[in-house]
Amino acid sequence: MPCPEPAGNRHRRGLVFRPVSTPPTALDARTLLAVAVTVLAWASAFIGIRAVGEDLSPGPLALARLLVGTLVLGLLVARRGWVRPAGRDWRLLLICGIGWFAVYNVALNAAEQHLDAGTTAMLVNIGPILIALFAGLWLGEGFPRRLVIGIAVAFAGVLLIGLATRSADADLVGVLLCLVAALTYAVGVVAQKPLLGRLPGLQVTFTACAIGAVCCLPWSGALVTELGQAPAASIAGAVYLGVVPTALAFSTWAYALTRMDAGRLGVTTYVVPPLVIGFGWLLLDEAPPALAVVGGAVCLLGVAVSRTRSRRPESVAVPTA
Repeated sequence: MPCPEPAGNRHRRGLVFRPVSTPPTALDARTLLAVAVTVLAWASAFIGIRAVGEDLSPGPLALARLLVGTLVLGLLVARRGWVRPAGRDWRLLLICGIGWFAVYNVALNAAEQHLDAGTTAMLVNIGPILIALFAGLWLGEGFPRRLVIGIAVAFAGVLLIGLATRSADADLVGVLLCLVAALTYAVGVVAQKPLLGRLPGLQVTFTACAIGAVCCLPWSGALVTELGQAPAASIAGAVYLGVVPTALAFSTWAYALTRMDAGRLGVTTYVVPPLVIGFGWLLLDEAPPALAVVGGAVCLLGVAVSRTRSRRPESVAVPTA
């Protein structure tokens, strides 16, 4: 649990540490709903990418998803007005847009060309560990005991899922692509957190998504060609990926991130791997092994531990304008 810094150091890295009487785990119903929507939508994305990937290659699929997401988010932002970002905000927006939206999406799409959806979800979910590490180091969130214990328990569950869902098709390229996706996901979240104290969450999501789409424009020619050959179901799937796991889920994530520490929010995504296995069972007729069910239960236990309240007041990193 982090302790308040001396007054002279409280504005370091644009953060000020303020002691509070209630811990940051006291969440309202809207925040919990936002977390639930995000987790469910992102879990469905692994299934959608796996299915659409048969007709759209990684780069064009990322571009299609980001273009649809940018369009939907742009319509929403246009109704709410625009807050002009400062110079330092643009640096963080570029990190978030290039890393989390562009590189992450291409790497994730490519990984699912090599690995099944469950294994991919398991590997990408080392991201929350990196988020908690980076947030503790760079955002001053520290390393509360329950968060560390929850991460350890949940990661043990993820490992069990990985053991249960590994297949002969798994290869080193797919594993490395998942690690790239996890790293860019974590860096993007940590870059996004300070922005949400100065800019509206919807605007941050729209801008980062648009930056990611611009980065993927070199695949526009291939996208046109592949869309012309793809069946209607795959085109609809690409649209779904842009509307729900991108426009909706990234917006609900930003909403929750303004009300939670990055590390604590990140660990909730450990629920994604068991959900992916469940969706795969229902939609792809893939029966999960018994060990995967056990791993899913352990993941949920880890998330529950990380969300338990501490009776002692703790200091919270509050982004400053």
